[in-house]
Amino acid sequence: MRDYSDVEMQIQGVLDGEPNRTARLATIACLLSEAFDDYFWTGFYLVDPDKPGELVVGPYQGTLGCLRIPFGRGVCGTAAAERKTQIVEDVHAFPGHIACDGRTESEIVVPVFDGDALIGVLDVDSMRSAAFDKTDAEALERIAAMIAA
Repeated sequence: MRDYSDVEMQIQGVLDGEPNRTARLATIACLLSEAFDDYFWTGFYLVDPDKPGELVVGPYQGTLGCLRIPFGRGVCGTAAAERKTQIVEDVHAFPGHIACDGRTESEIVVPVFDGDALIGVLDVDSMRSAAFDKTDAEALERIAAMIAA
């Protein structure tokens, strides 16, 4: 079980007073990636304002990410379409999984909102199976809520 208390406090401190959303997203991706060794890919896919049913890669830390993901496809697209957190213990067993990097074994994706509007998803991949649980979901949901603050 991961302890998110230090990284949550660090994120809050660094974001305090920063209004730029891109800076907030990049900072969160960096601090989360640095906080946990098994966070293999950490970042955001954002709703494309020109193509509202599609996510486009945003700030991230890790290997090459997929550039675009349609709503309803893969773990990120499912999280966006259903507007709820997805915890996937084995991505290879997830219907329609998109393999941006074949070394990923498990994944958690948290929707990011500004009020009621979905603005994107926070995506974290691990090279370890079943790397994420309810504790991760609750912490990442709290962190995702800091983006619009």
